[in-house]
Amino acid sequence: MDSSLLIVAFVLVTLAAAVVWRRRVDAAATERIVAERSLAVARGSHKARLQYPSVDLSNCIGCGACVRACPEDGVLQLAYGQAVVVHGARCVGHGLCARACPTNAIALTLGDLKGRRDLPTVDEDLEAIGRPGLFLAGEITGFALVRTAVSHGAQVAHAVRTRLGEQVAADGEQETIPDLLVMGLGPAGLSCMLAAKELGMHAVGVDQAEDVGGTVFGYPRRKLVMTQPMDLPLHGRLKRLEYTKEQLVELWQGLVRKHELDVHLGVRVDKIEVCPDGTYAVTVGERTLRARNVCLAVGRRGTPRRLDVPGEDLAKVAYSLIDAESYRDRQILVVGGGDSAIEAAVALAEQPGNTVTLSYRKEFFSRLKAKNEKRIQEAFASGAIHSRLGTVVKEITEDEVEVVPVSGDGADTGGGVAVATNRLPNDHVFIFAGGTPPFPLLEAAGVSFDPADRPAEGPLLERGNGLLVAMVFSLVGLAGLIIVRHVYGEYFGLEPAWRSSSPLHEQLRPQSRLGLFAGVLAVALFFTNLLYLIRRSLRFGRYLMGSLKAWMNMHVVTGVGACLLAVLHSGFSVRDSAGGHALLAMVVVVVAGVVGRWFYAFVPRAQNGRQKDIDELGTQVAAIASEWDVDGRGLNAEARQLVESSVDQAQIGKSFVSRIVGLVRSQWQLRNNLKAFAANARVDGMPAHQVSRILRLARRSHRLALQLAYYDDLRGLLSTWRWMHRWLAVLLLTLTVVHVVAAMRYGGVDFGVLLGEAPK
Repeated sequence: MDSSLLIVAFVLVTLAAAVVWRRRVDAAATERIVAERSLAVARGSHKARLQYPSVDLSNCIGCGACVRACPEDGVLQLAYGQAVVVHGARCVGHGLCARACPTNAIALTLGDLKGRRDLPTVDEDLEAIGRPGLFLAGEITGFALVRTAVSHGAQVAHAVRTRLGEQVAADGEQETIPDLLVMGLGPAGLSCMLAAKELGMHAVGVDQAEDVGGTVFGYPRRKLVMTQPMDLPLHGRLKRLEYTKEQLVELWQGLVRKHELDVHLGVRVDKIEVCPDGTYAVTVGERTLRARNVCLAVGRRGTPRRLDVPGEDLAKVAYSLIDAESYRDRQILVVGGGDSAIEAAVALAEQPGNTVTLSYRKEFFSRLKAKNEKRIQEAFASGAIHSRLGTVVKEITEDEVEVVPVSGDGADTGGGVAVATNRLPNDHVFIFAGGTPPFPLLEAAGVSFDPADRPAEGPLLERGNGLLVAMVFSLVGLAGLIIVRHVYGEYFGLEPAWRSSSPLHEQLRPQSRLGLFAGVLAVALFFTNLLYLIRRSLRFGRYLMGSLKAWMNMHVVTGVGACLLAVLHSGFSVRDSAGGHALLAMVVVVVAGVVGRWFYAFVPRAQNGRQKDIDELGTQVAAIASEWDVDGRGLNAEARQLVESSVDQAQIGKSFVSRIVGLVRSQWQLRNNLKAFAANARVDGMPAHQVSRILRLARRSHRLALQLAYYDDLRGLLSTWRWMHRWLAVLLLTLTVVHVVAAMRYGGVDFGVLLGEAPK
């Protein structure tokens, strides 16, 4: 036996072993992520109270760009080859995942707003619905991000300027009334003030704090604040990704002084009223300020939430921590389970001589950033912080704190049964129980929190993959091939062996100018197509310019274009050669990509927060069930039975082929069942519109039932298809290289023909 054959066999077996090993690694990773997702759902950390990413699985291609782009660990992961939201509570709304996605498969959402009574109703200009001239900006709207707050503030200022237009005051009194009163001088309020100054408006700002900065001003010393690159009015671009609390506050203070902004600090707003002339009167202590428009940029934390336990008014109790280094050799209790509580506890535990205990009413943490959860668990394990999870504070005295363990979820001091009492020696208590939002003040001013007043939500539709241009290109290219094939039908209609006798042979053969041009361009497009894989790479992608979305579009366009040009180069015939095999492989790869999009439509969406689709289905079924029952034809039960039988007959197996066969069989069975059902319903006299409605409902019900019944199998089908598509592309690359080398060495290819030179 030739040794070369043994070498080839060794390489193939090694490659096969590597593929099997990689598949097992991927399967183990998927199993781990699914288990982590299930735990997150059980703890309630899979969704955030405010923003979190929503993944459209019909468009997700599993490139992992969103996972790499997200700076918060564990928010997104890849399971079954697609993105899945694991710890949505860790999302803080950067939006980097959405911008990194090449197919627009991710969007930030506030979740289901139907029952939310903690979000104000505003229009696209951030103006309170039903209260002209009253605007909201920043965290109070539900978007907790410095960059978003800055954008909101500038947006409100521009909306007010547009409303004012070239308005001229009617009398001297009106001239003294400011155009805009800004309540709250955090990121949103200061941005609004700066933008108003830039637009030539008279704006006044008030804040109950003693300095500007809002929530950021209350952060601990040297705390890093993620801002992302953003544009600050009258200052320009902030290009860095992170600033310390001191750097941001110093920047804002400098801008207030530089532009002489009219701000009033240390004052509390008690009332906001609408005057008969449409202006606003704002009661600030013993004064009343007037303004034509008001911007509420007050945040959501408001007044710190109290525990309402004996001793909470003692001087040793605080609701924020500014400088941990000033506390040493002390007995300290930190109350809370959020990021602020964890950061304070860890910072205090790092100071010499401190004994720090953390009390939290639940048995586990559900809304922590990954790094904070890791730090607190390490502190518990090392003894640096004493854990009192599942406890609440019962009483605070001068020297002690009494904490009471609770059973159940520990929702409050009355939500569990006391099983033991612990009295802890104590010098200081830090309470991080959140804040009481200023909702009463806003409601009194006319801001509505009623979900019924909120603009109707559009359905969560598939957001499109941005590939329309690519599809149009494909249609145009295919039409061009059809035209060429028709015009030169007398040549391309001949058997390849007889074409050399045709007078058109020198003009249309693969080695002619047209054939070579098509072949060379096809190869060039194919290798350009492979650059997308480099652009997707975390290590090498930064060396290629352009967005991943644009590269994805290019990937499709060049793939389809290369296939069409290869068909033209081959003369519409497939020969038993490396070139013919490469053409077949290219067609298979392109068709596999199209078929893959069909697979995507069957991927279950419940794991990514789309369970409400099933709830909506149940609502629709219930809504028309009574009509069916009234008809007395038993159509409700009949339609359900058709769907169930189609799902039962799917019998999706564990292999790739059996899964495809089962999926196709189920679709075919459903089609035949519904066709017979529709015919019987029309004979029975059912109106056409009702038949159509039942058919649509049955198809949707079938798809959802299929997804639920064969969840892992369908995900496995998609994962296997993606793996096969990848290795088919490797085969195509190999055959293409072999064909090009063989054509140059043995095929008599003369590239001078492309330049118009005479054949040698």
